Amino acid sequence: MRLLSHLLSRFIRNGRLTVVDHGGARHGFGSGQEGPEVTLRFHDAALEREIFFNPELKVAEAYMDGRLTFEGGSTVHDLVRLFSVNRGGLASHPVQQALRKAWRSVKRLQQSNKLGQAANNVRHHYDIPTPFYRLWLDPTMSYSCAYFPTPEASLEEAQRAKIRHIIAKLKLEPGMEIAEIGSGWGALAIAIAKSCDVKVVGINVSLEQLAASRALAEAEGLADRVTFVEKDYREVDGRFDRVVSVGMMEHVGVQAFDTYFGQVKRMLKPGGYAMIHAIGRMSPPGTTAPFIRKYIFPGGYVPALSEVFASLERTGIWCCDCETLRLHYYWTIRHWRLNYEAKRDEAVAMMGDRFCRMWDFYLAAVELGFLDGSNFVFQLLLSETRDAVPVIRDFIVDEERRLAAGG
Repeated sequence: MRLLSHLLSRFIRNGRLTVVDHGGARHGFGSGQEGPEVTLRFHDAALEREIFFNPELKVAEAYMDGRLTFEGGSTVHDLVRLFSVNRGGLASHPVQQALRKAWRSVKRLQQSNKLGQAANNVRHHYDIPTPFYRLWLDPTMSYSCAYFPTPEASLEEAQRAKIRHIIAKLKLEPGMEIAEIGSGWGALAIAIAKSCDVKVVGINVSLEQLAASRALAEAEGLADRVTFVEKDYREVDGRFDRVVSVGMMEHVGVQAFDTYFGQVKRMLKPGGYAMIHAIGRMSPPGTTAPFIRKYIFPGGYVPALSEVFASLERTGIWCCDCETLRLHYYWTIRHWRLNYEAKRDEAVAMMGDRFCRMWDFYLAAVELGFLDGSNFVFQLLLSETRDAVPVIRDFIVDEERRLAAGG
């Protein structure tokens, strides 16, 4: 444990970590103050060295493979919280600094999303069978940050409020044509069509989501006004009054931001504008965590706003409005995690134990990234001209209230 103890003694300042090594010896780290207390057991000697060199990946993999287990009532969420409140100490360790420098050097390669490859990366996550997602998402099947009128709102209330919030920003008029890049399971496209006499095209590369979306449009009697097509966003030729993109930009990769925003610009009719909803970081540009990159979102990246706005400058697009949602995604993912934990036995029966261990780690990590880390959500209104979007934001609140009242 000498190598790992050197890392953990510098890393764990808040809370308390007890490690029971493969020989049964106990090693303690941390003050026990201002953080959770966690007890881990290592089941083989190799694990100590593996975790020292790449803790963010190897701890997760060891848990997935059963080589690391919890004792004394500790959970994955407790462990990730312990990491979360001590993250500065890990990043300052010389070995970890070298590792992060190496990751940054291959950042663009890790985020490569060429045509074809991008679809495979998206399908890795979103073509997990829809019944699995139904276990723990709300009835709208919205898989992005909700919008909580109050922290006490239910998940479904907050997701419906998010949909209203986005529709209000679109300032729809009858006869408009709307494109949604990355249409998920179809809830937003359907809601847009219901709110106004418009036509909507949902663009997606997930075959699982497309099938569910088309079935929803048929069930709602909207198949004549809502169409879902299997296309990469770069392959879309049409022009639209509004372009909407929710939770899609994170899959583009930083080297393709100019392509993404350039395509959004080309898709807009004169006088049209786009609404972009995405995860960002308040810290400087970085890389995607190795566990998330390998197992959850290959090719994905959460950008710094400096990277986003630099691309807008290069592509010649006006940012007409920017709103940041900070704790909303923490509240959203906390609901998802609790829903998932309540249905975990069903999830294991459906997907297997190793997959569900991976999902335990994923939901805990992303939830706490929005509580203790640098992640937040931003919404942009973008146009080619400075006056496509009303210059006073009152229209958003007015329309949102009308929609909430059933108008």
